Amino acid sequence: MHGCGHDGTASEQRSGGAVDLADIIRVHGPVLRRLHPLTSEQTAALRDIERCRTAALGGHLDVCTDCGHSKPSYNSCRNRHCPKCQALRQAEWVESRVARTLPTHHFHAVFTLPAELRALASLHPELVYDLLFACASTTLLELGRDSKRLDGQLGITAVLHTWTRELALHPHVHCIVTGGALSADGTQWHSARPDFLFPVAVMRKLFRGKVLDALKQANEQGRLQRPDGRPWLEPAELRRLMRKLGRVKWVVYCKRPFGGPEQVIRYLGQYTHRVAISNSRLVSVDERGVTFKTRDGNTATLEPVEFLRRFVQHVLPARFVKIRHYGLMAAGNVHRRWKTARALLDALNPSRPANTGPQDKPAHEPKDWRSSLLELTGTDMRRCPACGKLAVVRRPLPDSRAPPLLEAA
Repeated sequence: MHGCGHDGTASEQRSGGAVDLADIIRVHGPVLRRLHPLTSEQTAALRDIERCRTAALGGHLDVCTDCGHSKPSYNSCRNRHCPKCQALRQAEWVESRVARTLPTHHFHAVFTLPAELRALASLHPELVYDLLFACASTTLLELGRDSKRLDGQLGITAVLHTWTRELALHPHVHCIVTGGALSADGTQWHSARPDFLFPVAVMRKLFRGKVLDALKQANEQGRLQRPDGRPWLEPAELRRLMRKLGRVKWVVYCKRPFGGPEQVIRYLGQYTHRVAISNSRLVSVDERGVTFKTRDGNTATLEPVEFLRRFVQHVLPARFVKIRHYGLMAAGNVHRRWKTARALLDALNPSRPANTGPQDKPAHEPKDWRSSLLELTGTDMRRCPACGKLAVVRRPLPDSRAPPLLEAA
């Protein structure tokens, strides 16, 4: 995507919406690296964000052939943790998923790990986040299969979130769940009540039991270790923690259904490609620290290195999948059971146009990012910001070679 480059310097005090996460990393990243051990993924994320849309990644010159206005546009880093690189990806994801949403009401369920397990999530993020996905999805799928409830297979799309508005570690998954289920033999659609999916108390108890059993098993298998190689918990310590977690009230809730299938995806799109903090939430950087918006018009201020430490704890392991689909929405069911459910729902609502799914759409020629940006957001990068005419062309930079960036010690 386009963006003017930076000159490689950063101001210690910027405000009025001009604060950039990359600037904070340039100034305070070296201290963070010196004081706190970082994973290779965290190091790469900081490096990529710092270089994003700068001459370090190369680029081109946007020139208006009518008025002569020109400006350099540097390449994006494409790191999924970069706040500058998510808007178009989010819009493309929303577009691709709309056609796969079943035409029924949906519910929003959220499953949260208790505070007592956050240190473990920081130590073993991939294992704990996989476990969180698995326990949340199987909780919903098992309740859906219960013959006394929906007696069928639900459709679930789940998205991992790990932060609060203050950037604290707070692992939870948002699940968008179909308001009904396809029977095992594929002949009926069993619809949930318009305002009720499952009892939250039952969801909470089942989810808690699954998480505790999974943690106990992982600890016994030696998959949970401290940095020095010792077990996460000795058997007696584990038993005490299990008893404590059994008494804690786990946070699980299920919201009332959305208005329609497209609204479901557009709502979920707010969560899919969001990073821990966006540049629009940054208020200022000065001698007091980094001030950023939280919620309800409030702000928080953190010492810059602490701000960056909180940010990097939300960098995910390499190739970790943060958006997952289960039941009818799983990839293995799209060509058969999803189609069956769609046909049954279309038959129940004959006034709605039939749709067999995205896999039946005719293939389109690949579009470059500018065409996608225009189609999805209405922003035309061919329009000159000076004269307003559609006359902007791309030309090579006079010298596209960038000086090497100094690696942090």
